[in-house]
Amino acid sequence: MAANIVHMSGQRKKAIARATLKPGKGIIRINKMLLELHKPELAKQRIMEPLQLAGDVANKVNININVHGGGWQAQSEAARLAVARSLVKFSGSKDLRQTFLDYDRHLVVADVRQVEPSKPNNSKARAKRQKSYR
Repeated sequence: MAANIVHMSGQRKKAIARATLKPGKGIIRINKMLLELHKPELAKQRIMEPLQLAGDVANKVNININVHGGGWQAQSEAARLAVARSLVKFSGSKDLRQTFLDYDRHLVVADVRQVEPSKPNNSKARAKRQKSYR
């Protein structure tokens, strides 16, 4: 039975999500809270995308997601990536992976862009100090 349990992770900016997938009735929890109660609504819909694309596979599994770090959008993106990767690994079919790739590449492949750090004595990453001649 332990062979059917799948652990996958997803990252977006500073957010890290770990998904544990096991056979069940289709219950999804984020940080021990049901997905239906998750706010904001946009984040919930982003996490639901791979579940809707997977179809029957999503109704046969329970998914527990632990996510921390970053803002709510980065957390939802990381959770979405972790869920999609775990569904692909659980199903074992190349068709589901291709479906995810055709819909949105970032369902399977992580977006590795990070915020550029501020430079010393500057206000922002790219902005320079203004110079006055008079």
